[in-house]
Amino acid sequence: MSLNLKSQIANLESGEYECLANLNIYDSLECTRLATQAQAGRHLWVTSKNDVEKHLSEAMRDSAIDTSVQVCLCEDDYPGWLSVADLVLLQIATTPYQAKSFSESEIKKLLPEVIAFTHKAMQQPNYYLWGGTVGPNYDCSGLIQAAFRSVGICLPRDAYQQEDFTQPIDLALVTPGDLVFFGTPQKATHVGLYLGDGYYIHSSGKDKGRNGIGIDILSEQGDEVSQSYYQQLRGAGRVVKSYESKGIRR
Repeated sequence: MSLNLKSQIANLESGEYECLANLNIYDSLECTRLATQAQAGRHLWVTSKNDVEKHLSEAMRDSAIDTSVQVCLCEDDYPGWLSVADLVLLQIATTPYQAKSFSESEIKKLLPEVIAFTHKAMQQPNYYLWGGTVGPNYDCSGLIQAAFRSVGICLPRDAYQQEDFTQPIDLALVTPGDLVFFGTPQKATHVGLYLGDGYYIHSSGKDKGRNGIGIDILSEQGDEVSQSYYQQLRGAGRVVKSYESKGIRR
């Protein structure tokens, strides 16, 4: 273990921190696959120092390329691993994270701004990034989460979580700003933002997608990409509240 690494761990305390820059959060201690991202200003919870040292010892024993600490994002309770090299980009939070409450009518008034965010994101050069929640590259639920967060509304991280969080809406009654969900009969694996007149905007991958943000139509009459997603259509949901952190500390 390097002296610099020892110094970082020695100064680390468990607790709530604020991100000073956009950070990558990974799905394992090896830090090889992105799980999500934390935009500058977001808060996260760092595990205890004893657990940090334990994880580091395990990582070194297993010859992991990167050492990391386990964290949980305060905004959406999303767990993951942060590279030790990024600890310098954290500062102790002076005030605890607290989600802002919104009424359903307040959210409805903000939906044009949410939609505008996705259009602006589409105009930037971008590609589909698994785990991406910070522009210019997003995954499907990352784009939706970022769009609503741009107006202060918090949503859970993944598509299936967003489906569970929203109020179910009959597809015949969808209005601009509602979410449309795709996947298998068992689980939502993809999400888009409804624009009106049958169209929705989403970030889709390379496989039968657009490798980035694009607009498709909920119809069997669309092009190959639209048809592929239409065949996986599960339903729609309306955002009627802002997610409130459960205070999970992992």
